[in-house]
Amino acid sequence: MNAAALPTLNHDAGSAPVASLPLQPSPPMQPALETAIDSRIARVDVYGSFAEAEPHWRALEQPGNFSTPYQAYDFLRLWQEHIGTDDGVTPCIVVGFNAANTPLFLLPFGRRSLRGLNVVEFLGGKHANFNMALWRTDVVAQIGAEAVRATLAHIDADLAVLASQPVSWAGHGNPFALLPHQMSPSFGHSGALQPDFNALFESITSSAARKKLRRKERILASHGEVRFEQAKGADIQAVLADFFEQKTARTRAIGLPDVFSYADVRAFIRAAAETSTADGQPLLELYTLKINGVIVATIGGLVAEGRFSAVFISIAHGLYAAESPGQQLLIHMVRHCCERGLHTFDLGIGEAKYKDLFCPDAEPMFDSYLPLSASGRRVAFAFRLMAKAKRAIKQRPALWSMILKLRRVKARLLG
Repeated sequence: MNAAALPTLNHDAGSAPVASLPLQPSPPMQPALETAIDSRIARVDVYGSFAEAEPHWRALEQPGNFSTPYQAYDFLRLWQEHIGTDDGVTPCIVVGFNAANTPLFLLPFGRRSLRGLNVVEFLGGKHANFNMALWRTDVVAQIGAEAVRATLAHIDADLAVLASQPVSWAGHGNPFALLPHQMSPSFGHSGALQPDFNALFESITSSAARKKLRRKERILASHGEVRFEQAKGADIQAVLADFFEQKTARTRAIGLPDVFSYADVRAFIRAAAETSTADGQPLLELYTLKINGVIVATIGGLVAEGRFSAVFISIAHGLYAAESPGQQLLIHMVRHCCERGLHTFDLGIGEAKYKDLFCPDAEPMFDSYLPLSASGRRVAFAFRLMAKAKRAIKQRPALWSMILKLRRVKARLLG
């Protein structure tokens, strides 16, 4: 652990210590936590293990604070255990405290080597759709850019590669958006829920669309008993075995690499599905749509602060494909989320037609490539150029559609 009082910014001559910096107010936010605290940063500690950071992490992921479910302690601990360590990632967990030793924020970073440079990035890799620090809500409402920048100065690294950050989350602005950044290649996709699913469904669909979906539902039912279920206990492993098989077939068909084919990734997903949260619910919830006991679609997701965040979804191709079993699963899933009182449903980042029905809201995302040493500047510039090129392609529908078609052609030729 590296602990020190917060110094003057070493790259801005004449800067004052962060503890005495005037905090610039963010845009209007929701009310802060009931018990106001001193939100001035007195020191920053950097931890090299999850165990050292756990007490502060647990405190900051309590209800009422500000974070996404992808930064939950258990989710990222399991990712590090099963994937991160083998990939050469070591924890670099940054925690800011006030003078009373209360944790104000936590940056869930990992460090790795890239072409001789030390790079820090969010833990979770491609398995975290949204990346963000954990914050006390009352701190989010006051923190300024200089305080955020000075916190990064405590990290012994050359470059911070901070991708897939939401501009806002749960009504609050993301403090890292105060730093230099560029818009991500893709958006996040979400939709608001309400207690009455039928009212929601009618408000977002036309009568013609509902008629078409109900016709497909009847055709599916004509093949046998249709059941929507949550996988629990002994069923989890069987559901995941089917999911991995479905995902492999799907990614091969569209010409994409199958990230779920690796043993370490599968071990991580299994562990997350078998781990319980403090309230006794699965960390990673699994749901299926079955016809006569055969799984035709699967979705896995995280739930926190009234929001269901889908981590993955798969469908079985073949006999039932024309009836859109994945879309039928989403109808059941959103109904279930409405009934349990959730307020938001999201299908992660990336453009796909099936997301439009229940996730019409495009959530802007941004990436930051921040040099932390002189040697990191050139690499940061290269990262920015590559990300801009990727965004230019993905935000041009005709060009992106052509690339998707070429991937499918390649898959057929190699298949």
